[in-house]
Amino acid sequence: MNKPLRRISIFCGLLVLALLVRTNWLQYVKAEELSTRKENRRVQIAQYATERGNIIVEGNPITGSTVTDGSDYKYKRKYLDGPLWSPVTGYASQAFGSTQLESLEDGILTGNDDRLFFDRTIGMFTGEKRQGGNVVTTLNAAAQKAAFDKLGSKKGAVAAIDPRTGAILALVSTPSYDPTAFAGNSKTDEKAWVELKDSEDKKLVNRALRETYPPGSTFKVVTAGAALEHGVVKDINAPTDTPEPYILPGTTTPMVNHASGCEKASLMKALEVSCNSVFANMGNQVGRDNMVKTAEKFGFNNAEIDTPVRAFASVYDKNMDKPSNALSSIGQFNTAATPLQMAMVTAAIANNGKLMKPYMVKQLESPGLDVIEKHEPEEMSRPLSVENAKRVRDMMVNVVDNGTGGNAKIRDVKVGGKTGTAQHGEGNKKRPYAWFISYAENPDGSSPVAVAVVIEDSGAEREDISGGGLAAPVAKAVMEAVLKSNKG
Repeated sequence: MNKPLRRISIFCGLLVLALLVRTNWLQYVKAEELSTRKENRRVQIAQYATERGNIIVEGNPITGSTVTDGSDYKYKRKYLDGPLWSPVTGYASQAFGSTQLESLEDGILTGNDDRLFFDRTIGMFTGEKRQGGNVVTTLNAAAQKAAFDKLGSKKGAVAAIDPRTGAILALVSTPSYDPTAFAGNSKTDEKAWVELKDSEDKKLVNRALRETYPPGSTFKVVTAGAALEHGVVKDINAPTDTPEPYILPGTTTPMVNHASGCEKASLMKALEVSCNSVFANMGNQVGRDNMVKTAEKFGFNNAEIDTPVRAFASVYDKNMDKPSNALSSIGQFNTAATPLQMAMVTAAIANNGKLMKPYMVKQLESPGLDVIEKHEPEEMSRPLSVENAKRVRDMMVNVVDNGTGGNAKIRDVKVGGKTGTAQHGEGNKKRPYAWFISYAENPDGSSPVAVAVVIEDSGAEREDISGGGLAAPVAKAVMEAVLKSNKG
C-alpha cells in the first residue's frame, strides 16, 4: 500500500474509533443524564404513560389518575379533597413539575424506583400493565379534617404529632389550593397556576413546614425548661427574683407585662398568666449560650428536619447580646419557628423529655402491596429530664385549668397548653399572630397527640386577637379528633 492510501486508511480508522468512543460515551457514561433531562420529551411522555401509584391515608387513597384528553401525556393526576390534603401531597403537574411527597417519592409512585425492578421484570413476562407503588402516610384523617374545618377562612397552619413516635397526624395550611386544577398542561391548567402563583395569600406555601413566625409566649415553655435544666429554678412554685418593672439587662427599657401579679411570681404563676418579665429574667439568668443549647435540643437551628419534606429551620439567635436574649426568651426579637417546630417542642415535653424525629411516611409499597420500606420511629434528642418535663407539663396543665388556655379544656381529659400572641411588623403595627400549643393525655399518662396552631390573619379586630381565643379552639378540635379515633 502506498503512503497516501495508508494515511487515508489510518485517518478513517481514527474516525471509526472516535465514533465508537463517542457512541459508548453517550450510551454508558451520559445515558442517565440525557434520559433525565427536562428537554427530553420522551421521558415526560413515558412518565405520564401509566397511572401513578397513590398516596394513602388510613388505608384510603387521597390521589388518583385520570385520562388526559387531547394530549400525548396519557394520564394526569387527580386529588380527592385536594385543598384538605395539598399540604401533605404537594402537587404533580404535567406542565409545572411536582413538589413535596409527589416529588420526593416520584420513583415509587411512577414505578421507576430501583427497588421495583423485580415488579417491572415480572410485568414484562406476564404482560401486566406497568404500575406505580404507594406511599402510605401517618396522617389521621379525622384530625386533618378537624384542623382544616376549624381554621376555615382564617390564614394559618396546624401541625399535630404523636409524641410517642414522632408520626405526623395532621398538617394543614390555609388558605389552601386544589392541585387537580393545574395537574394537566392545558390553557385552563396554566390559568389556574398563574392565579395561584401570583396569589397575595401565598396559597402554594405550606405554612406548617415552610413559614416561620415569632412564636411569642408559646416559647416560654422552652425558657421554663431551660431554667429547670440549668438549675436557675429548682421549685416551680417558689417566688422568683423578678422585680416590677423588670428592666432589660444593660438598658433602661422596662419589659412590659400584659398581666398583673408578675412581681416575684413563681414559674407556675408566671406561665399561667404569661408574665413577660419573669421569663425574660429567666432567659437572662440562664444565659444566651445555655438558652441556645436547650433550644437546639428541641430542634431549633436545625436545617435538616426532613419529614421527608424538608421543613424550614427555626431560629434561636446564637450571637445576640443580653437584652436581645431576654426578648428572645419570650419568643420575640429574632426567635422564629414553624408550626411543626412548636409541635415538636410540645411533643418532647409530653413524651417525658424525649423528642422523636417527626415523619409522615409510614411505609412504601410495591404495586402488589408488598412493603419495600418501613419507617421505624427514631429518637432525635432529649431536651429535658423526665422530672423537668413533668414540671413543665404541670405548669401547662395549670394554664389550661386556671389560666389563659381555658378554651382547650376537654371533659375528663388532662390537657396541657400555652397561649401566645406574637408581635408582627415594625413597631407591632400589623395584626399579631395568635398561637396555641397543647397536648392531651391518655388515662395511663401517655400522650397520643401534641398540637401547634398559628393564625396569621383571622379578620378579627386587633384587640380580639389572642392565642387563647382564636387558636386554642382549633387545637382542641384536633386533640378531640385524635382521642376519638384512638378509642374507635
